Amino acid sequence: MERMTREQMVAEFGEPGVQNPMIVDLLELDPVADRVVLTMVERRAWGSHPLQFRQIEEKINRYLGFVLDGHMGKQHPEYIGKGVRIRLDCAEEPVGEAAKFVAAAGHAIRKEGVEFVVRVLEPPPQP
Repeated sequence: MERMTREQMVAEFGEPGVQNPMIVDLLELDPVADRVVLTMVERRAWGSHPLQFRQIEEKINRYLGFVLDGHMGKQHPEYIGKGVRIRLDCAEEPVGEAAKFVAAAGHAIRKEGVEFVVRVLEPPPQP
């Protein structure tokens, strides 16, 4: 199977991010933990979009389906039998309602036997 360029992927499936549940934003192997990491990216500030929590929830459900329904193993047989981590990369630390939402999401994900972590991305350097 021929690999798609980023431009081809975006043209066919749209930009990555939590607002697009149709794609996995990033899939990689953490060789130290020997876990497959599925990353979803939230570049927006918390509370900046009225559907933000719903979009993240849908993306989580898609990721869990990808893993638990066996699609990841079919597409990446080298990852069969490895642990899985879902990581939410976000622009800022979740606080208030966002922190409650993220905690509840993490609890639901862990109940499915999948690890969940949140990573706050460093802001890009200012010129």
